[in-house]
Amino acid sequence: MVYRRTHQVVKRLAARRSAILAAAREAAAEGGMVAVQIAPVAVRANVAAGTVYRYFPSKADLISELIGEVSRDELAAIRRAADAAPGPSSALAAAVTTVAVHTLSQRKLAWGILAEPVDVDVSASRLASRREIAGEIASRIDAAVRAGHLPAQDTALAATALLGALHEALVGPLAPDNLDDPAKLRDAVQTVTLLALRAVGVMDARARGLVVQQTVLPAKALVGA
Repeated sequence: MVYRRTHQVVKRLAARRSAILAAAREAAAEGGMVAVQIAPVAVRANVAAGTVYRYFPSKADLISELIGEVSRDELAAIRRAADAAPGPSSALAAAVTTVAVHTLSQRKLAWGILAEPVDVDVSASRLASRREIAGEIASRIDAAVRAGHLPAQDTALAATALLGALHEALVGPLAPDNLDDPAKLRDAVQTVTLLALRAVGVMDARARGLVVQQTVLPAKALVGA
């Protein structure tokens, strides 16, 4: 007789896997990707190290799945914000603002996802993460172009350039280190959003109006959304 897992067993296994990923995410948010080690993650998740290995055969597998999970959460947040906007230009502004807030909400985690050196190869997961987010931004630029709100342009290249600028400005080595203050965080988000809108061709007065419309959400509203 072939053994079939019951619904309760499946739920328990899924819950344990989620707990391990949550523990890895907490570790990365506190100490960067260097803190994502099997034994400490197991302690945080209240499971044995061997249990972690049953779900994630290697540290590379664990970190890669963590990158994927965080990226899926960010992508979902971007889509929710953009879809709730009243028009394509507002949707683009909302998408850019959400990327900025998501990046700033936990900068160590964001840097870990993007580029922090790690001793395992997670380049494929990182590339997939950037490609998905850039694709979503590109679709919002394309919608604004088709609506006649923006000039014709290479939307994929524009989206990649915008995403690179956001990350470099907010979490890269040159990013300011004084963004814990809510007012400075808000100013930083509005500055990079205004820069992004101007870069793709939004007239200055219109760009400023779109930025004013965007509300900077509390960081916890996006972390683990």
